[in-house]
Amino acid sequence: MSTSEGFFIDWDGNARSVDDPGGGYLCETDRVAKYVAVTTKTGTLVHEGTFYKTMEDIAKAGIKAGFVPGSHPWGSKQDGF
Repeated sequence: MSTSEGFFIDWDGNARSVDDPGGGYLCETDRVAKYVAVTTKTGTLVHEGTFYKTMEDIAKAGIKAGFVPGSHPWGSKQDGF
């Protein structure tokens, strides 16, 4: 994880890498604004989040989130995914 460019929290409360968000999605990040836009490959915005440089920064913000790799699915059958 130390080589990652940063992290964000997905809609299920998981920490994901901005380099590999999974689900076929892409991330655009604004490090100054601490903003992450998660989009489809065609540019449709599907999720917005806060940019965290490290997992430790997430913990410092008081967020308890486990890291999941890009292979971990977004949502669940219950959510319609």
